[in-house]
Amino acid sequence: MGPEGKSLLNIVILGFGFMFMFTAFTTCGNIEQTVLKSYNSSDFHGSGYTSMSIIYGVFSASNLIAPSVVAVIGPQLAMFFSGLFYSGYIAMFIHPLTWSFYTASVMVGIAAAVLWTAQGYLLTINSSDSTLGRNSGIFWSLLQFSMFFGNMYVYFAWHGKTHISDKDRQTVFISLTVISLVGSFLFFLIQKAEAEPTTSDPTTSDPMTSETSESLLPSETLTESSAVVTAAPGVGSQALDAFKKALKLFVTKEMLLLSTSIAYTGLELTFYSGVYGTSIGAMTVFGDSAKSLIGLSGICIGIGEILGGGVFGMLNKRLGRNPVVLLGLITHFVAFFLIFLNIASDAPIAPEEGTHLQAFITPSVEVALLCSFLLGLGDSCFITQLLSIVGYMFREDSAPAFAVFYFIQSIMAAVAFLYSNYLLLHWQLLILVVMGFLGTLTFFLAEWLAVMRHRDSDYDSI
Repeated sequence: MGPEGKSLLNIVILGFGFMFMFTAFTTCGNIEQTVLKSYNSSDFHGSGYTSMSIIYGVFSASNLIAPSVVAVIGPQLAMFFSGLFYSGYIAMFIHPLTWSFYTASVMVGIAAAVLWTAQGYLLTINSSDSTLGRNSGIFWSLLQFSMFFGNMYVYFAWHGKTHISDKDRQTVFISLTVISLVGSFLFFLIQKAEAEPTTSDPTTSDPMTSETSESLLPSETLTESSAVVTAAPGVGSQALDAFKKALKLFVTKEMLLLSTSIAYTGLELTFYSGVYGTSIGAMTVFGDSAKSLIGLSGICIGIGEILGGGVFGMLNKRLGRNPVVLLGLITHFVAFFLIFLNIASDAPIAPEEGTHLQAFITPSVEVALLCSFLLGLGDSCFITQLLSIVGYMFREDSAPAFAVFYFIQSIMAAVAFLYSNYLLLHWQLLILVVMGFLGTLTFFLAEWLAVMRHRDSDYDSI
């Protein structure tokens, strides 16, 4: 097998490893609040929302040390050990204890930063300028299929159940733990590849056509790799330099404008990945199928993500970024309005027996699942275009720029999971509407700056 074939095989193995791992972890995050409500133990006092808040908070802070960890132990071992921490977190639900629950949350937050940094490095060294876009698309597609399999299992396993028994919980989480471990061990099948330096001329790169900036990866896929590659001479000093550069980029006009848009993606990430599924499962009016609808909701979100990522990734050159972001805002506003009408206000914080309240219309399963699809579709609009504009505007400092990106997003996700313990649904939706509107306006301003800068560079090169 030639070098290009070996690199492509590495990307496919990488994608399948992440697909298995996140089939387990995404499903776990989607159902954990509902599962913990059904867990009858006087010794356990944990909250799924609080756990996810800890994970995202620690993840944001751990981006500083992640490149150094990968540089010291190598990307394969880094991903393997990170995968073990993910598996340990999932296995903890087999017999939950408060101390182990929150300890595992901290460890997964650290592991997440290391995992995505190592993934970005492996994707980069197995790609050339001409194959980077293709390989990014392959990885993204395989990763998004993780939304289907675990949630489909939950749908069929929990169909007709109004209470999640200890046996139901243990069966699901033993299965998810095994699936996660399979993904971790797949990383050892990745063969060593020679790094191919990628070159780009920022003065000739079109903001609408750059393959790199159109990457659809929900992580530090293309960004931390440069930090990892150059970390060998002085691990501590390299991490400190990256941190200082990130601070400087954070206060630039462009990043300050984009920060509101990035913050919004953190808030809506929390809503669609944890709060909305829990709310559907709490609706007693949906009958015995309410709990199983959590899995079906996750599948619909995944369909929206895959459809949006594929379509808008291909049409980005033709449409430009602003129309796609505007479509994402409209899509989310429609979803928020329908959720407001369809789901009871106390559903996110309802007790284990659920809520008997109704919203403003007769609750409809079809409307609830349509909203799941719209949430995924709208999220893909925002994420793809934010990755695109950040990749273009900060091409020369991509690693610290994306470190800032994920720091903001993760902090806001942590904040949102924290307030989800207390706020009724309509207040959470109001926060999303306000932040979505402001984030879209600031994105338009940032895009205008990007276009002006591109025109200036063309003029200067004449």
